[in-house]
Amino acid sequence: MTQPVQRFPLAHTFSIVARDPNSGQMGVAVQSHWFSVGSMVTWGEAGVGVVATQSMVEPSYGPLGLELMRAGISAPDALRALLAADEGRDVRQVAMVDAQGRVAAHTGARCIPAAGHETGEGFSAQANMMAHPTVWPAMAAAYRAASGDLADRLLAALQAAQDAGGDIRGQQSAAILIVKPHSSGRPWVDRVVELRVEDHPQPVAELRRVVTLHQAYEHMNAGDAHLSAGRIAEALDDYRAAAGLAPHIAELPFWHAVTLADLGRVEEALPIFRKVFAENRDWAELLRRLPGVGLLRDDPEMLQKILAVQ
Repeated sequence: MTQPVQRFPLAHTFSIVARDPNSGQMGVAVQSHWFSVGSMVTWGEAGVGVVATQSMVEPSYGPLGLELMRAGISAPDALRALLAADEGRDVRQVAMVDAQGRVAAHTGARCIPAAGHETGEGFSAQANMMAHPTVWPAMAAAYRAASGDLADRLLAALQAAQDAGGDIRGQQSAAILIVKPHSSGRPWVDRVVELRVEDHPQPVAELRRVVTLHQAYEHMNAGDAHLSAGRIAEALDDYRAAAGLAPHIAELPFWHAVTLADLGRVEEALPIFRKVFAENRDWAELLRRLPGVGLLRDDPEMLQKILAVQ
């Protein structure tokens, strides 16, 4: 009697793990023709490292790899230990980078072609079930050549993979995870970026869009921190940067204008309020509610002047 083929969760895909030598941040990014690929493939912990586990995926490589690296074991030694204990190693594809930038990667002999990986200083690009064997070299080249922060460089690698043919089945989901170089003991603070596109016809492009939104909201958060510390000029610079990255989101310029008005710079705020109110008059109603909760100085004359621009 023929024995059934042993099945594993699938994550045939392309991914990259990397440590930025300038910031020390570590990240992993992935795309696949499979739903919610980030829930299986991407793993990371601040001050420890990042892991991508894919192909006939064994998700435990993520938490176990991080556990070993947290104990001071290098990424190469951690991966060797996990592979030695895994009877399914021939169908696995795994890559790791630790907090010191040491890299390890494995492509099992039974990963579906085209499959392979390329490592470089502080990074590894890997792929399986690709349309062409040029995919992972294209990722490595794009990562090396890209400028910007770690998120920009990881996204450049994903786009290069897609441009080289990508997954032979097409596109469906993508994810990016970036963690800080040192742990604060608060994981929610230590994750720099954690975004997923679960199901989309162009997940890499959509991931880039939401990363840009994330950057915009990070500017808003930075602006709020500057404002709380009395650094007014820096706060306004960040609010302007946020609105510039996401001009279609009215909330970002709205709060910029609120800050200007609260500072008594009403004439600067009026053109911004006029544009926001033109998009949606509900922002005017929200503005009316702010003085009562201390988010805008209680100045009826000023409020009337602002609302008159509707």
